[in-house]
Amino acid sequence: MKAASGEQALAGERKLRMPSCLLKLTRVVLSHKPFALFIIIVVFVSLAYQKLYWGIGEDPKSSVPTSSLSAERSCAHYVPSPLDMAGGPSPSTGNVFFVETSEQTAPSYLFSCSVESAARTHPASRVVVLMKGLAKENGSLPKHWAFSLLSCLPNVEILPLDLTELFSGTPLAQWFLQPQRQQEPHFLAVLSDACRIVLMWKFGGIYLDTDFIVLKNLQNLTNALGIQCYDELNGAFLSFEAKHKFIEICMQDFVQNYKGWAWGHQGPGLVTRVFKKWCSIRTIKSMSCKGVSALAQEVVYPIPWQNWKKLFGAVSAMELQKLLKNTYAVHIWNKLSHGTKLEIPSQALLAQLYSQFCPATYTKMKQDSEELSRHAV
Repeated sequence: MKAASGEQALAGERKLRMPSCLLKLTRVVLSHKPFALFIIIVVFVSLAYQKLYWGIGEDPKSSVPTSSLSAERSCAHYVPSPLDMAGGPSPSTGNVFFVETSEQTAPSYLFSCSVESAARTHPASRVVVLMKGLAKENGSLPKHWAFSLLSCLPNVEILPLDLTELFSGTPLAQWFLQPQRQQEPHFLAVLSDACRIVLMWKFGGIYLDTDFIVLKNLQNLTNALGIQCYDELNGAFLSFEAKHKFIEICMQDFVQNYKGWAWGHQGPGLVTRVFKKWCSIRTIKSMSCKGVSALAQEVVYPIPWQNWKKLFGAVSAMELQKLLKNTYAVHIWNKLSHGTKLEIPSQALLAQLYSQFCPATYTKMKQDSEELSRHAV
């Protein structure tokens, strides 16, 4: 009992000492008012700076998911150079979207290059990669070099694609829920066509197919799409403000004039017929009407699909510069070109595009090519 009483007395003594210590501290602060004020200001500014720094790029109004899946990575190995600012920061911070509607979770070199080149040319934008094959409940990405590489780019987010959630609240919601759709011969392509117009309607920004190589910042091409050949547009590149009337009509046409079994009807065919109605014209040319622009072919489709083999032909640096003078992005026509062998390194047009606009992916391609050559000896 005496020991207990002693402990209580000691505790009481400590309690009595605490105010004395605080009193002394208060006297010190009051006796050094300018210095104390300086310290308080420094601490406040430091906290404010940290909040501002870590909050850059956050958009509280955006309902696009923000938690990217994690990947095992060694960024010093995959990203040998800092992001190219491409002449300065982008004038807008709108999202750049890529979509993979298959269950594929092993991205190709071209897929990686598409995302990397977009990230480098849009350093102030979120580059959002939505993939159906990534299960929501899985907190990490599959082990694959492309995921490790792309996760090293600070503005890239790789997320699961929830199709039911994406289509909800749009004319395409009921269309998607019909089970017979998945039996159609071109369902994955049609599904991709559907995703892009809904993304533009709900969120706005830029949509790109995963077989583009981006050369310049695209943010100044607002409410626009490109001419792919005579009298035909393509939706592989779209840039629109959210809730734009043109995109609303595209969603309505997608359902009302649906012919999923006809190749291209829901893609190039859709945006072409809607644009013609929008402008009340019979033939499409480089033009702008009612706030929507049909961009000249050289802007995003400088190599026509009929001439896709030109991508694998050798060109000089001067020829390349001349060819791409007015070009913002190059469509690689993967459906046609994917089986063609590309020598790395080489003077092929496509190899030079890889080298200049997605250097991290190109480095990986060279490493793999050298390893294959060693094994072949």
